[in-house]
Amino acid sequence: MPSTPDTRYGSFRKPVFSTQDSRLSLPEAHASVPVPEGASRLRRFLAFAGPGYMVSVGYMDPGNWATDLAGGAQFGFTLLSVILLSNLMAILLQSLAARLGIATGHDLAQACRAYFPRRVNIVLWLACEVAIIACDLAEVIGTAIALQLLFGIPLLLGACLSALDAFLLLLLMRLGFRWLEAFVMALLGLIALCFAVQIIAAAPPVAAILKGFMPSPVILTNPQMLYVAIGIVGATVMPHNLYLHSALVQTRTYARTPAGRREAIRWSTLDSTIALMLALFVNAGILIVAATAFHTTGHQDVAEIDQAYTLISPILGLSIASTLFAVALLAAGTNSTVTGTLAGQIIMEGFLHLRMAPWARRFLTRGLAILPVILVTVLFGSKGVGNLLVFSQIVLSMQLPFAVIPLVMFASDRQKMGEFVLSRPASLLAWGVAGIILILNFKLLYDTVCG
Repeated sequence: MPSTPDTRYGSFRKPVFSTQDSRLSLPEAHASVPVPEGASRLRRFLAFAGPGYMVSVGYMDPGNWATDLAGGAQFGFTLLSVILLSNLMAILLQSLAARLGIATGHDLAQACRAYFPRRVNIVLWLACEVAIIACDLAEVIGTAIALQLLFGIPLLLGACLSALDAFLLLLLMRLGFRWLEAFVMALLGLIALCFAVQIIAAAPPVAAILKGFMPSPVILTNPQMLYVAIGIVGATVMPHNLYLHSALVQTRTYARTPAGRREAIRWSTLDSTIALMLALFVNAGILIVAATAFHTTGHQDVAEIDQAYTLISPILGLSIASTLFAVALLAAGTNSTVTGTLAGQIIMEGFLHLRMAPWARRFLTRGLAILPVILVTVLFGSKGVGNLLVFSQIVLSMQLPFAVIPLVMFASDRQKMGEFVLSRPASLLAWGVAGIILILNFKLLYDTVCG
């Protein structure tokens, strides 16, 4: 639809959106969180705090657990460097997503629709949907395993019960977006607390941890280690989170002026950076506990969540450790379902201008995720489900370029970003991150095809 560019929303050739326009990102929550005028810097930052924690959920979902457990049990602390690198890449990419949403008034899906040809948008949309289904698959498996560990519910029944979380999302959205953010942040705090207790009980060697954060060339030369490492990248840098973050930052009532946008970008970037450091602590904590409890005690074959649950209490000598492990897993699965549903809504509305009721969207994607879980459980049992969980993270890693490349393109384009375009050094760094992701994915594809 032709129109003259509007500087309030960047240079995308789209008409200015009104607050009643259904094409706004998350229209029911758009500009719904007030930012107090004339308040202290702390109060204004707290008004912007929230979207970063919503996004960080995807960086510590059940899929991360599978790859982190496998990495720690098999290779000790070596892959801590991969977790750190992935987290640093995530901090950069999420800051670009926030910048895009605030500077242009478009989320990433809307920006793709406004700029790319229809055929390209269809490919990008399908890639996004595959990523969300893969993420939902991890949530189904994680929630089902947690329900089995805590309450003895069979995997198949737990997978079916996981679809009921759609009603939880509806309730929270009715209460208001701040309630949704508070719920997510409370569960994140619970997850962090559970792993803090386990790390204290494990008493890992500090020197080995510090060494693990230093990159090692063996990661690239060992095919098994590289497979798990790419899984960690896929589990950490989540493609749908880039779409999600570019929409969530628009829920604040910041002034739609250059000065207001600059402040919003600054606070939103700080919010996501702090939140993703929490995700780094949780992911590193999972790997550290696995390395200490399993790798150094002759249990290098532990790669399943239920195996870790059974062994962690007797090995650590803390009876409550297994329960904390399962509670944190359930909290992670519940949190991920909330943000996954929102991301699905943003992607469908942004690419297709098609609006679907949240509960319908939830049951659709959850149904598509439950079917392979049921099939694999029947054919291969719980071990097959564990392998499926790791495989879902590899699928997510393969989808990353379809989100990262458009994001970096937009953020580096002065015509679209105006004064909020990335500086030359930041743009080169962002393209470097995109290049690393592409290289890792091509390496994974080559190893898979060539056996």
